Amino acid sequence: MERAVVRCVPAEPKLSVSFVLGDGSARHMQRDQAEPLGRALARIANNAGKGNAKAAKKSKKARAETGAPPPPLPTVCLFSQDGQAVADDVPNAEAWQDGTVLQIGETRYRVERNPPALTELQLPRSLLAGFPVCSKVRIEFGSPAHCLFRWYQEQKAEPGVAATAAATGWVEAPGGTERVFTPSNAHIGLRLKLVCTPANELRRYGLAREVESGGPVEAGPGACTFDARHLYTKKVTGPGLIRTVTYNILADIYAQTELSRTVLYPYCAPYSLELDYRQNLLKKELAGYSADIICLQEVDKSVFTDSLGPALDAFGLEGLFRLKEKQHEGLATFYRRDKFSLLSQHDIALNQALLEDPLHKELRDQLAPYPEVQEKVQQRSSVLQVSVLQSTSDPSRKVCVANTHLYWHPKGGNIRLIQAAVALSHVRHITHNVYPATPIIFCGDFNSTPSTGMYSFVSNGSIAEDHEDWGSNGEEKPCRISLTHPLRLKSACGEPAYTNYVGGFHGCLDYIFIDANALEVEQVIPLPSHEEVTTHQALPSVSHPSDHIALICDLKWK
Repeated sequence: MERAVVRCVPAEPKLSVSFVLGDGSARHMQRDQAEPLGRALARIANNAGKGNAKAAKKSKKARAETGAPPPPLPTVCLFSQDGQAVADDVPNAEAWQDGTVLQIGETRYRVERNPPALTELQLPRSLLAGFPVCSKVRIEFGSPAHCLFRWYQEQKAEPGVAATAAATGWVEAPGGTERVFTPSNAHIGLRLKLVCTPANELRRYGLAREVESGGPVEAGPGACTFDARHLYTKKVTGPGLIRTVTYNILADIYAQTELSRTVLYPYCAPYSLELDYRQNLLKKELAGYSADIICLQEVDKSVFTDSLGPALDAFGLEGLFRLKEKQHEGLATFYRRDKFSLLSQHDIALNQALLEDPLHKELRDQLAPYPEVQEKVQQRSSVLQVSVLQSTSDPSRKVCVANTHLYWHPKGGNIRLIQAAVALSHVRHITHNVYPATPIIFCGDFNSTPSTGMYSFVSNGSIAEDHEDWGSNGEEKPCRISLTHPLRLKSACGEPAYTNYVGGFHGCLDYIFIDANALEVEQVIPLPSHEEVTTHQALPSVSHPSDHIALICDLKWK
């Protein structure tokens, strides 16, 4: 039996009916949901009648000669699942149920109401051998996690054989049955094709669609800055160890500006600033770290949804995303599913928490004499992502993973101090009141070098009111307050010479702060050598996808 697909969403005024006539022509109709069924069936009859228009024109002369009348419109009827004809006065939304049967002349169609359907299927423009490819999938009434995927590779004619349609075509790519596919060197020069069948959790399948790559697979860039680091991270860590990564991956909305191309990164080849190219490198880099916890900053929302999220999912990592306030990028935290489960999330916007949360009343009171500083804090979009994870092998072990990206301006040291104070108070509340005695891993791009007040405050537990950073923004009335926190935190990766290396600046801005009372460092994965970082002058480059460098360390419970 043929299929007729009906899309009917309560929030929309119209439903759609799609089917293919016997002559192969597709029909797609939009009808009011409240319209009586009889009108819709009459329209279908007219549409089906038009399908015979060409044949009718050809026989018009014959009919004129014989005096025969034009062919009648086909009989159209809708039958319920028990075989009864549905009454003409029943509203469309009620009539077109899953499993009903539409009959057009002699042809019968099984009605499928709201089956899983692909609304978008795309492949990235840049395909590199040895780098994971993740398709962009948008699906209605289903989930990409339940879809069926089948990858194909171009089959070219043998040398000396004419490239006819019979000599070329597509063959299944070995191992290509997942959403993420990594082409090999054997695919260089060949295009790829993906066939996706949409599905839902009930194993209900919709119509398959296919997409072909716009160009062939190309050779990769050669040696990348992360290749040597992967030698230390080939395997997932054993029980009791937590491999942790923090990484500002450079949001596309910042990489694609005129300022970035001409001022910030003029040394970077334009094609290597393109999102698809950088995503190739990022997916391979992150997958190769075999991490248990990954904290990312500057993650475009679309990148998380369409690229990094599904790609890292394929490598066993579950992802959480928090958008910055009024921005298109934010934070992402990933954790390895077979080592951790998510207990709860406690994300906050730092400016809103300072303004409203009773937890920060003392800090609010301290800031009351400094309205200019308060206003600048409120203008910032920084957020704090907090996820409490539980070990799957030992449920008594929990860890609180915090992830943030503090204010960027070089003269914003006082703002970063206040943001850090809000973040630490919130994390302490979670680890002392909500989940008592839970160790902390606090990752992020803190936009602060080790010589700053922010770093000193986090590491030492206090900052004096006369610290020079309180006047870093140049207000007429410098903010003079002292801050303390009771957490014992230390930088797990120490104080590298730099984690950010661009043409006009290099310095250490990123950290993995750990609870020194409960966690210790097993090993720190060495950073790329200075020669590797500067091979193409600075970062990003054709062999490195961001202007920052990932920090990676293996932690263990004491």
